[in-house]
Amino acid sequence: MNFSEVFKLSNQLCSFSPDGKYLASCVQYRLVIRDVNTLQILHLYTCLDQIQHVEWSADSMFILCAMYKRGIVQVWSLEQSEWHCKIDEGSAGLVSSCWSPDGRHILNTTEFHLRITLWSLSAKSVSYIKYPKACQQGITFTKDGRHMALAERRDCTDYVSIFVCNDWRLLRHFETETQDLTGIEWAPNGCVLAVWDTCLEYKMLLYSLDGRLLSSYRAYEWSLGIKSVAWSPSSQFLAVGSFDEKVRILNHVTWKPIKELSHPATVNHPKAVVYKELERCPGVATDELMFPLPKGKPSSLFSVRSKYEIADVPVTLRVIKPDTDRANPELGVGMLAFSPDNRYLASRNDNMPCSVWIWDVQKMRLFAVLEQTLPVRSFLWDPIQPRLAVCTGNSKVYLWSPAGSVSVPVPTEGTFNVLSMSWHPMGEDTLLLMSKDHLCLCYLETEDDDDEK
Repeated sequence: MNFSEVFKLSNQLCSFSPDGKYLASCVQYRLVIRDVNTLQILHLYTCLDQIQHVEWSADSMFILCAMYKRGIVQVWSLEQSEWHCKIDEGSAGLVSSCWSPDGRHILNTTEFHLRITLWSLSAKSVSYIKYPKACQQGITFTKDGRHMALAERRDCTDYVSIFVCNDWRLLRHFETETQDLTGIEWAPNGCVLAVWDTCLEYKMLLYSLDGRLLSSYRAYEWSLGIKSVAWSPSSQFLAVGSFDEKVRILNHVTWKPIKELSHPATVNHPKAVVYKELERCPGVATDELMFPLPKGKPSSLFSVRSKYEIADVPVTLRVIKPDTDRANPELGVGMLAFSPDNRYLASRNDNMPCSVWIWDVQKMRLFAVLEQTLPVRSFLWDPIQPRLAVCTGNSKVYLWSPAGSVSVPVPTEGTFNVLSMSWHPMGEDTLLLMSKDHLCLCYLETEDDDDEK
């Protein structure tokens, strides 16, 4: 594996362009655009204030920078360096900003969610959408970019409006059977809209494009309900993570669960592989065979190295006792993600924060468990192949594939604690790593992997 040099970064604001050609990063009030292959600076833009959000248009031709404190959005063009746009929401304020799928409209949500302002860069016009709901995920676009669903709140009642994105015509407007709608998400095929209720009420609703209620699912009552939701890439399955520490897989025919995936404290499945991370702080007498030094990195007396060991089942995982008297207790399945080939599902049970569970979707059984020494901050699937990247806030990145698991230290001069990651949108064996104040690229090459397994 190879690593790029380290560059400065602010607030982990960094992302690849959708076409994979550019890398945008923010340093205070400056926006830096680099060529992904050479990492040379192509454009350097200066904004009016410190950048708090950055987002590419779908065609990679424009990039917006939002400064929420000042209620301002600035838009830059990569093709016409002299062109720029400034949107000032004024006294209405600004809490979020995003692109429409066509990359020519910007949706700004004002403070207190009073309205969404729809700005057209091509027509230089503005329109408004009233009553957007302040919730976890209130706006969702279909994968083909044709339709937008918006959660609304009117007269203490939840609604969903479906718009046609090419002319922003209202297609459907319907009331949802929710007490306090928390999130909405389209299936990848754009035919079904998942709507789920507050965590105080376990309820999953499935609506068609024309607003018909296809199904309503409730696993139990009188307890904390849905915590996370993930569609499979094929739209055949909907995974619902709950506070009862289970994932329920709903099928697209009956919208009923075909399997409940539990997260027990003891893993005793005979076919599951448990990878347990072991750490060593080597002294003078280091076993270099078990913990070999990364190639090209000088030895340090106190450098912490790690490797995975396959543990014999049954294996008891570390469990924390959640404080149920506090809001948002560390309990239940809080992270879910399907692999791009629809073969695997990764999950994390929040009261087992150091473990990543990987399930075989075809056989509906546990396939592997990664037990880390530190709590897992995030995991991401490679967009092209079933390869999972995991970070825990230390100076390492962890990779899993059906062939095995590997721990990779980030060889930088100073401390580089990986807080978030992003795969190159086209795969290409490139992983963006971000710490609090820096970024670097990790180029995955198989020649060095055997040394770390």
